[in-house]
Amino acid sequence: MGNGSIKAPRLEETCLGSSIKETPLWESAEHLKLRIARLEEELARRDQELCAQELQLQTLQRELEAKVLQIDKLQDAIGYNNLGRSPPAPARPSHRLLSVINQGSTRFHRVAVEVHRRLKAKEGVSAEPTSGHFCKEHRTQHVSIERTRILFNIFFCSVSLLKDLPEEKLAKIVDCLEIDYFDKGEYIIREGEEGNTFFIIAKGEVSVTQSTEGYSEPLEIKILGVGDYFGEKALISEDVRSANIIAKENDTQCLVVDRDNFNQMVGTYEELQAYLREYVEQLSINDERRIARSPQAAELRSLHEKAARLSSCSFLQQLQIIATLGMGGFGRVELVKLKNEDTAFALKCIKKKHIVDTRQQEHIYSEKNILQQTNCNFIVRLFRTFRDEKYVYMLLEVCLGGELWSVLRDMSFFEEATARFCIGCVLEAFDYLHGMGIVYRDLKPENLLLDAEGYVKMTDFGFAKRIGLGKKTWTFCGTPEYVAPEVIMNKGHDFGADCWSLGILIFELLIGSPPFSGSDPIKIYTMVLHGIEKVDIPKRISKRPEDLIRRLCNINDFRKEQLKEQLRHNHSEHQILIIGLTVSCYKSFSAL
Repeated sequence: MGNGSIKAPRLEETCLGSSIKETPLWESAEHLKLRIARLEEELARRDQELCAQELQLQTLQRELEAKVLQIDKLQDAIGYNNLGRSPPAPARPSHRLLSVINQGSTRFHRVAVEVHRRLKAKEGVSAEPTSGHFCKEHRTQHVSIERTRILFNIFFCSVSLLKDLPEEKLAKIVDCLEIDYFDKGEYIIREGEEGNTFFIIAKGEVSVTQSTEGYSEPLEIKILGVGDYFGEKALISEDVRSANIIAKENDTQCLVVDRDNFNQMVGTYEELQAYLREYVEQLSINDERRIARSPQAAELRSLHEKAARLSSCSFLQQLQIIATLGMGGFGRVELVKLKNEDTAFALKCIKKKHIVDTRQQEHIYSEKNILQQTNCNFIVRLFRTFRDEKYVYMLLEVCLGGELWSVLRDMSFFEEATARFCIGCVLEAFDYLHGMGIVYRDLKPENLLLDAEGYVKMTDFGFAKRIGLGKKTWTFCGTPEYVAPEVIMNKGHDFGADCWSLGILIFELLIGSPPFSGSDPIKIYTMVLHGIEKVDIPKRISKRPEDLIRRLCNINDFRKEQLKEQLRHNHSEHQILIIGLTVSCYKSFSAL
């Protein structure tokens, strides 16, 4: 061929050249495939996370619906349509809470102790406010209640009979107030009737009429308005009404308190002081085994120093596990000692997963903070805290006597002297905690431990909370058998809730089971709201502890406050002997 001809390339050469040129494209495609695969894996992982979150939200929704259903059932059981008491229609006066709770003649009969004997320890419940609409309503209700208390306090300051009372007394009277509603022409009180109720006019006017010689009908002698009061003689003694009080307009409203409640709030506490002193001074002060011996400061300092030397990273390697003291859903408690030393501790191992699953983070932090601040011989001491990938650890004072509940279960019930000794130790712990402004809220035999010498020490502070003095909290928590009525009714509770649980503990120690028990918490709450008056106290409980139980478990929480006040009363001139434990006199706290 000539130079003008073009030679066609061979097929093999063409394919080879094409292959060589396209090699970078194939490498790029492989890289893209790998990226796509990784993105698909990431998307799949995200989908799994979203599904898990959606499942968790569904679980929370079901729990919330179940709690709402429980609240509805409880409200139906006690005859209320909501937790707050709405004013009745103007045409009818309001009914008081106690009249609703105490209506009917049904009494709760206790079954044999063997039937009620628990096969497992009682468990506490908690209903911390969560985010969303429920939390908003909860906060709104608390703000409304607190605002009402403030308004009542301000209003009382204008009532001449009450204005000189200390603010804390006024706050307690507010707690037991009821509002009665009257229509125009309705008699509030009648001349000649016996009465024990004191009235303060909150809205409207009333006419005061009185029988007068020479007139067939009573004559109007004065008109009372908002801030005026009547029936004050009934607060001092048995009173025969000397005049008629008649509402002059519809929807007249009066704040009402009866003599018993008023005396509990502003009277003296001498009677109860004498009673409690007589009740607790039963054991011989010469019994050296029952005289509280505080650990030496040097010994405690040594324990703290040895615990402080433990490494945060390798503390488990520095401890030797001797035995398992207890196990539960939370984890376990191990008896441990320092290697090469005879110093023993209790190591509480709490699963992080359990804390997250049960949403107990705040309770764990609260327990740690409170125990680190306490220094009482009747409260288990916390020396150190640790954590790793799976557990949170608390290094605690060891109590080799075990749970009081285990001893009670084996013995069926305690004799009165034994129960009195245990209650004295609990009183010491409560006196210390309440003085620091801490409410415990989970008293039960399962949370009381025995040390090597047999003294009772309080443990498990997951529900404890620092509320300060003269304040309240609204968290629903505790063990159903021990929870106080004001906690169930969401009225706000304080140290009185602990006093209620103390009465329940006295009953359980003497009988072997609590007065309110059952398999359904809703039924237990209903029995609690009916009160201790509906419980048949077994004959084996003598008159003195029975009286104390009824005082502590009074449906009105301010009566538990009375006992708290008594425990705080200043006995600077002498000492009280609490079940054989010689203790310093209880200090007074002006803020209570």
